[in-house]
Amino acid sequence: MPRKAELVVLGGQVITPKGSTAVCGGDMKELTVFEQGWVACADGQIIGIGEMGELEDRVAVTTATTVVDAAGKVVAPGLVDPHTHLVFGGSREDEFYLRAQGADYMEIMAAGGGILSSVKATREASLEELVERGLQHLDWMLSQGVTTVECKSGYGLDLETEIKQLRAVQILNERHPIEVVPTFMGAHAFPPEYRGREEEFVDLIIDGMLPEIARLNLAEYCDVFCEKGVFSVEQARRIMTSARELGFKLRLHADEMTDLGGAELAGELQAASADHLLKVSDRGLAALQGAGVMPILLPATAFVLKKPYAPARKMLNRGLPLALATDFNPGSAPVPSMLLVLSLACLYLSLTPEEALNGATINAAVSLGRSERLGSLAVGKQADLVVFGVKHYRQIPYYVGANLVETVIIRGEIVYEAQ
Repeated sequence: MPRKAELVVLGGQVITPKGSTAVCGGDMKELTVFEQGWVACADGQIIGIGEMGELEDRVAVTTATTVVDAAGKVVAPGLVDPHTHLVFGGSREDEFYLRAQGADYMEIMAAGGGILSSVKATREASLEELVERGLQHLDWMLSQGVTTVECKSGYGLDLETEIKQLRAVQILNERHPIEVVPTFMGAHAFPPEYRGREEEFVDLIIDGMLPEIARLNLAEYCDVFCEKGVFSVEQARRIMTSARELGFKLRLHADEMTDLGGAELAGELQAASADHLLKVSDRGLAALQGAGVMPILLPATAFVLKKPYAPARKMLNRGLPLALATDFNPGSAPVPSMLLVLSLACLYLSLTPEEALNGATINAAVSLGRSERLGSLAVGKQADLVVFGVKHYRQIPYYVGANLVETVIIRGEIVYEAQ
């Protein structure tokens, strides 16, 4: 007897990546498409998917079933944003205008702006203020079709504030339907009180911060900003090696402003991801490929900073996978929209819509270690779906800046409906 559906989405063009592993190279141009499809859900999971003619034989739709009419629309997996800094105090609109007039990101940071400006505001903010701001940011993301998001600390640069940020993430997970994946990033910058004593701060992260964050079980990942003027390759190696020994999985801000060797380090340590990669070398790409590290590209950051974009086509031609993320933060990427990222990826990374959608779903889920239950539509997976108000999935990145999301479903429950 067919299983009873608690919720069914009917009649739209249903699209999904294939499988639950990373999609690489030329395979990123492929999606499974049901032109008049359906997705049925029960107990928070997908219990069936297919063409409309198969529905009655596969699942039971009763008077108790919630029916979402998606005729003439597109149904896709929930978008996964695997790189954000969404919990922070203050804002940095003044720097936005300075950059518009030609100021360089690293120059602003060296003068005490940039990350350090957000550090001051975040240290001064209460836990409740960080939670309220975080809820607003998650609401923005939910309305753009995001159902899972990674969030880094790193605007504390002291143990007390780093813990405060990560506690805010815990509360957000309790109060918001989006799943938030916590990353400790105490190595985001050197705080002003450690100017001239940078190695002491590295020691503090290794000996003081990491063990306490691990003891409190506040983060799943550890990340480091490995860049000229911030943390060197050797400093990043020390921090990440210590983090791995404490049970953290690894991510890395790599080769954003300069070819420093961050990608090679990510490969050496078999990190889950290497992010940014605007200046990555061929050696770095080979290291990522050899170690199975997921490259995460952040085109909104290059867009805001007016920098050259990461060499996405070179990566795909080598057979690498790609994931996409917003890098939502108060400075270099005040961009909470994965839909805009999809458009930028097509326009400036030269990705096809299929490649962009694979990067924002299954490959993003792979980078977070969640692809067995997220990132594609398949029986047994978590029922995270988005209904877009367009007739064909290629229109999703085509309508640049438009919010096309009509309905978001997380764990089989409708959690957002456009007004």
